[in-house]
Amino acid sequence: MEPSHLKSHLGYHLRVVSNAVSHSFAKKLTNLNVTVAEWVILREMYSHEKNTSPSIVAEITGLSRGAVSKLIDRLLHKGLVSREEDTSDRRYQEIKVTRQGKTLVPKLAKIADENDEAFFSHLTPLEKKELRNILKKLTNLLNLNTNPIE
Repeated sequence: MEPSHLKSHLGYHLRVVSNAVSHSFAKKLTNLNVTVAEWVILREMYSHEKNTSPSIVAEITGLSRGAVSKLIDRLLHKGLVSREEDTSDRRYQEIKVTRQGKTLVPKLAKIADENDEAFFSHLTPLEKKELRNILKKLTNLLNLNTNPIE
């Protein structure tokens, strides 16, 4: 029996498109000195009205606490988030998006929107809706709850 051809797999085509979309977005973010992983953390934190903790950010994003800790350190260094340690328990930290970070998030979201438009504008609104629904269905059925950061 002849092995299946590489390009006969749906996963192959998903990967080709996903890589193109992701690499394009990552390249655009470098102009603002932000990585895709940092964007994910910032965007998720932006939606929280209150301070949060690295463990909550890890839970929300599906990333490990270690990965979130490293990303938060990078965002701290860039002045996009701030951190306060609890005086009674130094292991507990509250983090929040700074004013600079809050100003940056809408700009990054616009870049994400424009990047999606560049790749998916060739689809009709119905095709976009169908594609989104199929991908959401697979995400839910397979319990894929981590944010892609690469």
